[in-house]
Amino acid sequence: MTGTGKRALGAIALAMGVSCQIWAFQAWAADPVKIGMITTLSGPGGYLGEEVRDGFQLAIDQEGGKLGGVPVTVEVADDGLKPGNAKDIAQRMLGSEHIKLMTGIIFSNVAGATVPDILDAGAFYISPNAAPSNFAGKDCHKNYFVVPWQNDSLHESAGEDANNLGYKKMFILAPNYQAGKDALAGFKRAYKGQVVGEVYTKLDQTDFAPELAQIRDAKPDAVFQFEPGGLGITFLKQYVQAGLMEKIPMVVSSPSMDARTLDAVGDAALGVQVSSFWNSDFDNPASKAFVAAYEAKFHRTPTYYAAQGYDTARLVASALRAVGGDLAKADAFRAALRQADFQSVRGAFKFGQNQHPIEDWYALKVVKGADGKPVLKTMGKIFEAHGDAYAAECKM
Repeated sequence: MTGTGKRALGAIALAMGVSCQIWAFQAWAADPVKIGMITTLSGPGGYLGEEVRDGFQLAIDQEGGKLGGVPVTVEVADDGLKPGNAKDIAQRMLGSEHIKLMTGIIFSNVAGATVPDILDAGAFYISPNAAPSNFAGKDCHKNYFVVPWQNDSLHESAGEDANNLGYKKMFILAPNYQAGKDALAGFKRAYKGQVVGEVYTKLDQTDFAPELAQIRDAKPDAVFQFEPGGLGITFLKQYVQAGLMEKIPMVVSSPSMDARTLDAVGDAALGVQVSSFWNSDFDNPASKAFVAAYEAKFHRTPTYYAAQGYDTARLVASALRAVGGDLAKADAFRAALRQADFQSVRGAFKFGQNQHPIEDWYALKVVKGADGKPVLKTMGKIFEAHGDAYAAECKM
């Protein structure tokens, strides 16, 4: 072969090699980022997971299957509100599926059993809901972020709302699991009056007659209850049937009174006082756009859980954009998450040192809307730039 022929073949081989490298890079770059969503889709709390899932997916749909311009796929799995199920799902996602970014858990007992495994594997966990106190304090982790709130903060706002409403004696109750314990601890931290009764219920309870009798006997000014999802619907219906709503007002935090609860109980909820970080009547561009898009797609008013799922996806989008979808750039991805560079439906917020929100809290009330149906109306602000009680314990 002549020198010219050899040079020509070499040029062709080089060109083919470059072409193959370009093709390989393009194929890698086009691979979607896998996101694992472990959530509760069955049982009394099943609709909570549905709302988080739908809010998260809406953000993806708005970008045509992407987050932050990066193609993504979401694997959704139902934990059935069973910590063991969630652990098994997480191990599968981390192992055979090599997923490095997870979200979705609703209940704190499930998070407590599952999140440590995710973090120990070097993956990121971005919580759209469950935010137990230990992960905000002594067990905080560089790869663990909470988008909506820390558990206690939800209920601190309700305690302060009760103060503002002038209630001097309160009866308080919640399910006997970590979030329930955080709920009552948070309420008592802010409430300045007298707690005349404190009860922990079962997480799968369907009959609240014993607790209703205790409330009646204690004669409080008002009741604070944290019974999320289907538990809250059941409790509220039985509370009204027992004739207590007319005599003893109710103060709750957002998980106990959302748009789905209102649909289920109707006028029975009128007058209930609610504390929340967001409401569907918020008059900011991000919230108005989200509510309109959600109602158009799902034909229902979004709950707080849907807003939390949506904001979680928007946070992930901001960080994926910053690293071009390359989760191997873990330090850069983490730094981008901390910046929270997106327009939240709640308005302005930022992460504290423990990567939990510092944000405003609002008083809502169930009133009759223009169409005669009960709606949640924002009445005013409870806290401004409120963090959580455990941030100082976080050494990160």
